[in-house]
Amino acid sequence: MLRIGPAGWDYQDWQGVVYPPGMKGTDRLAYLASWFAAVEINVTFYRPLGPQLAPRWLEAVAQAENFRFTAKLWGRFTHERQLIPGEVEQFRQGLLPLLAAGRLGALLAQFPYSFHNTAENRAYLGEIKGAFPEFPLALEVRHRSWQSKEVREFLRQTGWEFCNLDQPLVSYPMGATRWVTGSLGYLRCHGRRKDVWFEFEKDRQARYDYYYGPEELEDLAARTRELMEKAPEVYVIFNNHPAGQAIANGLEMSHMLLGRAFNLPLSLLAAFPRLSGCLGGAKSYQLSAFS
Repeated sequence: MLRIGPAGWDYQDWQGVVYPPGMKGTDRLAYLASWFAAVEINVTFYRPLGPQLAPRWLEAVAQAENFRFTAKLWGRFTHERQLIPGEVEQFRQGLLPLLAAGRLGALLAQFPYSFHNTAENRAYLGEIKGAFPEFPLALEVRHRSWQSKEVREFLRQTGWEFCNLDQPLVSYPMGATRWVTGSLGYLRCHGRRKDVWFEFEKDRQARYDYYYGPEELEDLAARTRELMEKAPEVYVIFNNHPAGQAIANGLEMSHMLLGRAFNLPLSLLAAFPRLSGCLGGAKSYQLSAFS
């Protein structure tokens, strides 16, 4: 089972390009679920979910049987590295409805570049595992100190799934891994924008402002095929979200790897002309066109 999708869905610059003008709330999630089998929840990186959100999201994707969410662990746990019991429980409660419904594919612990492979940090991964024992945890690390056979074996032994990255190759990064340490293959695509990868204070989205070209997508597809040979379930998440680029690349990847064809709005085709190769039939996109 290959599930491809974008990181997040609540972006203002998607209105009128990805979404019809005026589309709001969970209608946008249901809209994406007609194209993709996964979406990453990004809001959980900033705060726990309120009790009403997960049930609403489940209702929005109820007709998409194969659809799954991934969710990012709260930055309080990964970047500030504080596991306060009351906050852990609050965070767990927000996601438990998705877990109970079988709709949560992975809970992603995304650590910053500064999180290096040390005994202290490996011990902290054990603390996180103990705080979320029932959740399918996946680890994203960005520094190459983690890129070793010993780390892979450590993750297998401790029950962590591994999240492979596509990112700019600057300043001792993780390389183009193809690891599977459990039952999931996982690839997150951040783009390859080297110029602002570590210089994004004025615009925090600038590092992800990137549109993969055809040859780059072929490279990502080859990595994905290797993951599919190693795991029964594979997630490919595009995090290059500015201006809807994650949507365009996700659709292209779905067409390449799954042979899927889509009915697409004219606004999306105008923004990304390459998507004309992903259409479901002659002029069928006109049925879902909007200005």
